[in-house]
Amino acid sequence: MGEEEGDRRTEALLEKLSESSYNPSEEPQVRRTGTVWTAMAHIITAVIGSGVLSLAWSVAQLGWVGGPTAIVFFAGVTVVQSSLLADCYISRDEDGHGVVVRNKSYVQAVRLYLGEKSRLFCGFFLSISLFGSSVVYTLTSATSMRAIQKANCYHTEGHGAPACSAAGGGSDVYYMVLFGVAQLVLSQIPDFHNMAWLSIFAAVMSFSYSFIGFGLGAAKVIENGVIKGAIGGIALASTTQKVWRVAQALGDIAFAYPFSLVLLEIEDTLRSPPAESETMKKASRASIAVTTFFYLGCGCLGYAAFGDATPGNLLTGFGFYEPYWLIDLANLCVVLHLLGGYQVYSQPAFALAEQWFATEGSSVDLNVFRLCYRTAYVAAATAVAVWFPYFNQVVGLIGAFSFWPLAIHFPVEMYITQAQVAPWTARWLAIRAFSAACLLVCAFASLGSAVGVFGSKES
Repeated sequence: MGEEEGDRRTEALLEKLSESSYNPSEEPQVRRTGTVWTAMAHIITAVIGSGVLSLAWSVAQLGWVGGPTAIVFFAGVTVVQSSLLADCYISRDEDGHGVVVRNKSYVQAVRLYLGEKSRLFCGFFLSISLFGSSVVYTLTSATSMRAIQKANCYHTEGHGAPACSAAGGGSDVYYMVLFGVAQLVLSQIPDFHNMAWLSIFAAVMSFSYSFIGFGLGAAKVIENGVIKGAIGGIALASTTQKVWRVAQALGDIAFAYPFSLVLLEIEDTLRSPPAESETMKKASRASIAVTTFFYLGCGCLGYAAFGDATPGNLLTGFGFYEPYWLIDLANLCVVLHLLGGYQVYSQPAFALAEQWFATEGSSVDLNVFRLCYRTAYVAAATAVAVWFPYFNQVVGLIGAFSFWPLAIHFPVEMYITQAQVAPWTARWLAIRAFSAACLLVCAFASLGSAVGVFGSKES
């Protein structure tokens, strides 16, 4: 029964390939020069972002057992799903040798392996996730820019100065608009193949502020002479509040990891030999190992330093006041990193719209459409950030809502089709169990994060 089902899957996939309008000889000549190092730069730029700044808060909600366990769990999940998705980049002929299709984007791969209905379903979640990441990056950059102003004020006026607590209180909008203007310029970068320099620069910035956050947390623990925090995390007034906080914390951690929505775009920049999937898996494993080290360091040291007073954003919550120039440098690195990180998540959204426009055969010039669409996209992301300026809640909601469909469901289904995994075999059952477990965790996190976002808006 399993073999018959596998044969049917193979026939269906070959039929889709034969119906595809793709012809390798007609593919535009793109120079793929990427290496494991450039892939790591893209991944680190995509993964180590605003999510790392909320991890100390997340660990504080989950406690000394739950916090590190959740970080390691999502790291493991990301290793598995990135490996599954990397194998879906190239669809080969029946003999397994010739390249039939290069799936240069997530949506293209979903359409080929799973069909048009799945593509539409995927496009909905992908659009929300990509746009949501732009909103979160706008929020984070504005918070970091204002933190620089406040740090200088605290240094000059004293740590308890009331004027500094209110410094820039109404200026977040100004900083969001400033960041948006910068993105209007960067958004004119044509595509991923022209972004290696920006990703390398952004990756260096992410390492810089992660090191600073790591070091500040360690220094604070040494200064305190004691490790703060509790096994069960921060105690709240009611069990219901605790449950929602735990759910929100899981959403924050989920947001901090996956890069599945840009993995195939990154893989399409890689040269071969060796096989692109082999290079991508190596880059993914190395990048996730590095980011997990920093995540555990920033999350656990932040909680150890501040305990129940752990801020929502480690570098802007002002548990750290001095040395003020180091706080300034860290927040500047955050802003510079997010300038590139924003583009890593925006380019697939731009490509989606522009591919649709090109297929419509409109009389409007593509360059004019690109300018107008990308400008409108950045303006809309900035406007939403202004309307919902709740960092931890927004991070958690976007992470939890999009994690399972994009990082788990579609990669699993595509891999089963691509690898022709027969139903009810041990491998099939293991993959299905993996998907189901992640679904339960993400449903719980989504509910708690939604309560956090809309509860904050109402209050």
